[in-house]
Amino acid sequence: MTGALLILGSVTAFVFVAVLLMLGQGRAGYDAVYHTGSELMLGDRGWIQRVSFLQFGVGMVVFAVGVNQALNSVIGTVLFAIFGLGSIVSGAFLPDPIRGYPPEVPRGNSGGVSWQHKVHNAAGPIMFLAIFGACLALAGRLEGAWQLYTILTAVVGFALTVATAIAWQRDAARTGLVQRALIVVYLAWIALLGIHLATTPPQG
Repeated sequence: MTGALLILGSVTAFVFVAVLLMLGQGRAGYDAVYHTGSELMLGDRGWIQRVSFLQFGVGMVVFAVGVNQALNSVIGTVLFAIFGLGSIVSGAFLPDPIRGYPPEVPRGNSGGVSWQHKVHNAAGPIMFLAIFGACLALAGRLEGAWQLYTILTAVVGFALTVATAIAWQRDAARTGLVQRALIVVYLAWIALLGIHLATTPPQG
């Protein structure tokens, strides 16, 4: 059962990244280098990204249970659950049209005044602080190369979190690219960790 929970979480992470990288292709007015993943919830086929947020959030809550069973880390489990709940909130609350997408919206960090937009935006920082904390909490439960990889993920992930926040505030041309790097760094770690824990016999 533990292995199944971990693999399910890994699969949902893979699906989220695949949707994120593919959904914007050919969409009029959407620039993956500039626009963030949340803006994929707007316009044509926006429901796909919304479902992706929700499936990933549920997957991470399930993953949290598997992590607890595999590594017995209460703090890591709680932080993973918060990460998952943040994704569910992100999918449940739609952001406002902003940053030139859909195409009829002026470019730049204008708009974004609805309460749903504010709730959606608040979930992001909480999610990435939670997954950063989960990395630190689980690093002590891992050994060798996996411990090093987890610590490096936390360091790089935190740096990219700060870079994404700065890029967003400055309305930088590469905001979407930086955010995608952040997401891929953390979700690759999640997917690989899940496979590792699911396929590694328990110690003792």
